Amino acid sequence: MKREETTKNRHFLADKRWFMPITIAGFIAGAILISSFIKAADYSILCSLAKTRSIAVEEYSASPVQLQAIIHYATSSIVPQQNFKEISVTFDVLKKRSPCNFLVFGLGYDSLMWTSLNPNGNTIFLEEDPKWVQSVLKDAPILQAHAVKYRTELKEADDLLIHYRSEPSCYPSKAYLRGNEKCRLALTGFPDEFYDTEWDLIMIDAPRGYFPEAPGRMAAIFSAAVMARNRKGSGVTHVFLHDVNRRVEKVFAEEFLCRKYLVKSEGRLWHFEIPPASNTGSDGSAGFC
Repeated sequence: MKREETTKNRHFLADKRWFMPITIAGFIAGAILISSFIKAADYSILCSLAKTRSIAVEEYSASPVQLQAIIHYATSSIVPQQNFKEISVTFDVLKKRSPCNFLVFGLGYDSLMWTSLNPNGNTIFLEEDPKWVQSVLKDAPILQAHAVKYRTELKEADDLLIHYRSEPSCYPSKAYLRGNEKCRLALTGFPDEFYDTEWDLIMIDAPRGYFPEAPGRMAAIFSAAVMARNRKGSGVTHVFLHDVNRRVEKVFAEEFLCRKYLVKSEGRLWHFEIPPASNTGSDGSAGFC
């Protein structure tokens, strides 16, 4: 290969490594601009006083975390775990629901992005590795993250389905989370905020589920379904599940999140809109779906 061709290939690979971070930064910047223009337009119609317009500009200016996220992704070669199309599915919902309560299972390279896409909202991350939490928060102390412990292991997945079908405290009509020690799929011992908040969006991209001793996402999926069914506020709960190409994620999603509530599929991501049980006209005695 000629030297000129080698040089061109190296430049191409370098450019490719930088493509995703720059795209994410542009994504966030675009979201800020769109939000600012829309809000400014709304205020200009409703109010004509210069003072009111000035307040509107201040209220909808970029938040510190959004600016931090733009700088971070524009200068980093480390990209989020999800691709652009998968991220866009959640972003489309956040554009309509933000500011909202957004629960994310997992703390990773996309955490700053999710927080910045929910400005003035409440975005919480749950992570199984305490050391990783400390490492991430050291560089991004603005994030709200909790280290949590899971009671399950991936190798128990099939047994957990059998257990759920025979344990009354797991039944849809009786299921609850805080202190539910009898149901092995119920997430217990988590921070109070996890139980006391009514979540509008739930992203399940953790815990680890790629080796037998890993916690797996069985309990996260079950608990998301329980919280969605117990919702008291208006509207549905949006649940996003990543890595549905894996058997356990797919099986537990179909058992608890339900195919009939699946509204969009993109790559390895499924998006569910789950209504409260009070709106379905069913007590769930035959199962979650």
